[in-house]
Amino acid sequence: MPKIKVVVVDDSALVRSLLTQIINQQPDMTCIGAAADPLQAREIIRERNPDVITLDVEMPKMDGLEFLSRLMRLRPTPVVMVSTLTEQGAETTLKALELGAVDFVAKPRVGVSAGLQELADDIVEKIRIAAKAHVRRLTAAPAAATSTPVAATPSVPMGTASGTGLLRLSTEKIICIGASTGGTEAIKEILVDLPSDAPAVVITQHMPPGFTASFAARLDSLCRIRVAEARDGERILPGHAYIAPGGRQFSIARSGANYIAVVDDSPPVNRHKPSVEVLFRSCARVLGPNAIGVMLTGMGGDGAQAMKEMRDAGAYNIAQDEASCVVFGMPKMAIQAGAVHEVLPLKQIARAIMERVSASGVRHRI
Repeated sequence: MPKIKVVVVDDSALVRSLLTQIINQQPDMTCIGAAADPLQAREIIRERNPDVITLDVEMPKMDGLEFLSRLMRLRPTPVVMVSTLTEQGAETTLKALELGAVDFVAKPRVGVSAGLQELADDIVEKIRIAAKAHVRRLTAAPAAATSTPVAATPSVPMGTASGTGLLRLSTEKIICIGASTGGTEAIKEILVDLPSDAPAVVITQHMPPGFTASFAARLDSLCRIRVAEARDGERILPGHAYIAPGGRQFSIARSGANYIAVVDDSPPVNRHKPSVEVLFRSCARVLGPNAIGVMLTGMGGDGAQAMKEMRDAGAYNIAQDEASCVVFGMPKMAIQAGAVHEVLPLKQIARAIMERVSASGVRHRI
């Protein structure tokens, strides 16, 4: 098999040298060029046609985001961003993912040499995933959400009589989402289309510590529902979305008539922390037929078996289709596990969720 051709773009000579060394140590990839700034990178890319580019965010002569935007408009290429572990770095990284970057690596602010060596396995895994990713041409600068929400379901206070009898919290639906590579934008696409009184949403997106708070804040500014990192012990309410904090495990539990978030420091599952398997298994156990499972773009099989447990417990499950995925790994594994009822393009998932809620006749509290 031909080796994955990688171009490294970073203004630090040390980082360029370390990344080049890490890449060239792999039997299936080779660094075909290293550039100190985007102008040098442009010439290398034109001449050598790389399969993957690693790109620093902060560089001289041209901002990394500006370079990425131009690249994805003119010559779409899989990009793995190299960002710093800072709040500003997290916000910039999320913008890069919005512009079309496949994934990112968070380099340490100090001890770069030792830090990057510790991250070597993660770096090369992300390069391998990026080499297989479906990247799309950026046709225009991404804008704030302006879509019209899909039809809201009527909200009825608890204890109100209906044709099916007295309403109870245990009949409330909860939307359960799992995602990895490419998931930040896929999650955004679904959440911005949900009405303000949508069922509660619980989400595990593979993401390291330091990034999920910025991710949640960004979504909260765009969506009609409220979005935040999940906090241990808080009630899970309609009209809210809860994102697993990076580096923690997130599940749900029952407390009397309420559902609550459980956030803890338990070990990685399927090498992930947070893990979709942990969240979905709790959804199977606690929610049963009140769950609507959604598996989005991502590499690997995290959550596939737990999603089958959700289906066996009565949940209705949806997987994103291959054409709209950045990486058709996690949805494919869920489909192969027999966990999925419907396979849909990303743009149709929010509507399908709300139609399912409406068809169930379920009402939820204000």
